[in-house]
Amino acid sequence: MGIRKLKPTTPGLRHKVIGTFDQITTSTPEKSLVVGKKSSGGRNNTGKMTVRYLGGGHKQRYRLIDFKRNKDGVPATVKTIEYDPNRTSRIALLYYADGAKSYIVAPNGLEVGQTVMSGKDAAPEIGNSLPMQNIPVGTIIHNIELRPGQGAKLVRSAGAFAQLTSREGNYAVIKMPSGEIRKILSICKATIGSVGNSDHALEKSGKAGRSRWLGRRPRNRGVVMNPVDHPMGGGEGRASGGHPRSRKGLYAKGLKTRAPKKHSSRYIIERRKK
Repeated sequence: MGIRKLKPTTPGLRHKVIGTFDQITTSTPEKSLVVGKKSSGGRNNTGKMTVRYLGGGHKQRYRLIDFKRNKDGVPATVKTIEYDPNRTSRIALLYYADGAKSYIVAPNGLEVGQTVMSGKDAAPEIGNSLPMQNIPVGTIIHNIELRPGQGAKLVRSAGAFAQLTSREGNYAVIKMPSGEIRKILSICKATIGSVGNSDHALEKSGKAGRSRWLGRRPRNRGVVMNPVDHPMGGGEGRASGGHPRSRKGLYAKGLKTRAPKKHSSRYIIERRKK
């Protein structure tokens, strides 16, 4: 794992910083775990554009990821580490002892040939998935469930990790990557270790074309629009636009967006750091 800075032989390479892909062992995904993926281009079922600045991009195939890890007690061997266009992290192909195959999000330090397992009897080692009531306090974890059996919903992006800080009755107290401290039922599963590809945050695309490959179209600012199109538009010359607002007139900075009576607020002990 690492990054490469390329020689500025072209304008597009001058600022390009890219991952080394040294951990990836194959470029062909497992055929039985791949399905087709349709791109919407930001259009709804009637063909109307409802989300702007989306469209184009390279054709992608979706890799089916096992976020539930419900084959408890069956050891699995890591066969390959692969690139996944649908997420920032790498994925690992597992061959289970009973012949099944599945993809998981590859944690930092997971290598080909390693054995991983899930279930309450699994050891708290990298890549193993087990209920948080069986994980030692202070352990670094990722792929955390919010409800038992639901599948991992939290801490799944490249380089992310949370920490199991303590337990309170039926709940485990988790420190999230954002700094938020919250309670989650301790029978929910989590995977040991941090998510791999931690150098992803250091990458730079280097050119606009690379954003187009990812399906991102050019985004024009509200300040350069006319008053009919945006609250910050209009004015003589280069007007700053006043207080930052969204296209619909809502404050874009500083306005709290979390619902004040949200059900899960009771589980948050300390809000994230601003």
